[in-house]
Amino acid sequence: MIKLEKLNRNEAVRYLGGSGIALNYRMDRLMDECEKEIIEKSSPKYLYVERDLPFEELMQGEDIKNHLDGCEKAIVMCATLGAEIDKIIRINQISDMAKAVVLDSFASVAIEQVCAKFDELIAEKYEGYFQTFRFSPGYGDYPIELQKSVLSMLDAPRKIGLATNENSLLTPTKSVTAVMGLSKTPIDRKKRGCAVCNMRDRCKFRRNGEHCGF
Repeated sequence: MIKLEKLNRNEAVRYLGGSGIALNYRMDRLMDECEKEIIEKSSPKYLYVERDLPFEELMQGEDIKNHLDGCEKAIVMCATLGAEIDKIIRINQISDMAKAVVLDSFASVAIEQVCAKFDELIAEKYEGYFQTFRFSPGYGDYPIELQKSVLSMLDAPRKIGLATNENSLLTPTKSVTAVMGLSKTPIDRKKRGCAVCNMRDRCKFRRNGEHCGF
């Protein structure tokens, strides 16, 4: 189980389009309120399965083939904050649009933090493997329609209530599906995620809620 205790405010401000600006007292209070509400209402859950490669069901499009090139295993995962987050954002879109926008930004931060924690759990479990970053349906030429196959593979609708609509969009919306590669040999730097970077504990980008681009 992954528990959220604090959300990255700098990253939430970046989602709002205000990176680097100073917040006034009113906005600071609103940020406090929204962060607390997202943490209290979130119910983070994740699922994953391991698949030996090549696994044809996953290999649709050239981008995922390139991403998994040289990997022996794939981790197919999904994560969600739960339906309550969609509900509180939707309610506030009717009553207080400014708050709804801030709630949405913190929810985006929250699901990314859940996924980052998941990355770390996989790095610990598969010690000795080199790990790629998460590659999601909809990236590049990786078909977004694969969302349904991924969720079916994970039995996500039944286990954690995560499904897709007719447009292959996830419901609840603050959710993620992705594929990660595992290799016994070093992988290209551009494919690596933060969880397996030897600079992660002293990285100036991570301290500021950013990343180096690799």
